Amino acid sequence: MSMVRVERPEAGIAVVTLDRPERLNALSFDLVDDLHAALDEVGADNSVRVAVLTGAGRGFCSGLDLRGIGPSSVSAGLRPPAGGMRSQAHIADLGPHLRRIPQPVIAAINGPAFGGGLALACACDLRIAVRSARLSVQAVKLGVSGCEMGVSYTLPRLIGGSRAHELMLTGREFDAVEAERMGLVARVVDDGQALDAALETARTLLSYSPFGLAMTKEVMWANLDAPSFEHAVHLENRTQILEGTSGDIIEAAKAFAEGRPPIWGS
Repeated sequence: MSMVRVERPEAGIAVVTLDRPERLNALSFDLVDDLHAALDEVGADNSVRVAVLTGAGRGFCSGLDLRGIGPSSVSAGLRPPAGGMRSQAHIADLGPHLRRIPQPVIAAINGPAFGGGLALACACDLRIAVRSARLSVQAVKLGVSGCEMGVSYTLPRLIGGSRAHELMLTGREFDAVEAERMGLVARVVDDGQALDAALETARTLLSYSPFGLAMTKEVMWANLDAPSFEHAVHLENRTQILEGTSGDIIEAAKAFAEGRPPIWGS
């Protein structure tokens, strides 16, 4: 039975739910396998334009399951260090996988997001958290580096290097209000409202051109690595001209003139 549920509550929206509530959705290798499969499914579904990632029960994701991580499906038959490297890469690729799918992904942080759970949230495109949520990099407390699952890349880009260093070196917990203040989450909502708030945001995104929305995600991530301002502008320029060939901008102009919502192509 899968430890990740994929549901489509409304046209154009997929909700991906980590479903190990008894362990606060901790990352076992089975859950990692199932999440990769779920992201493949959503990414290949052209009817889905926005995805939401959340956790079942009272937690988002409590990080690596230290009580029974079990063998990895990708490292069977390999001895250390090759097996360990293969398993580590499989877990760590969840962040880039979230980035690779064309749909914007909204993290609905419904409870604790520790270690790998925080890394997953940081790899999403938007984050909404409930007021009681607690977050932590955490890994540094476990005798390993705090730099895991891409968080040393994503976190400084979201909140700045100085704050990221402090959180990663100390491993301290912080709450949703502080996360919003530092710019890590876009919105704090009452407990139990994370998914509803994420769906509300998803509906806003659905009102925009499908291709324009996908290109906004792609160019934003690409330009985080742009070597210069001019490189970033050149990529934007080419994307705008490419989008212009779709006819969406003509439809947007007509809809504005006629006082109606645009009717986008697929």
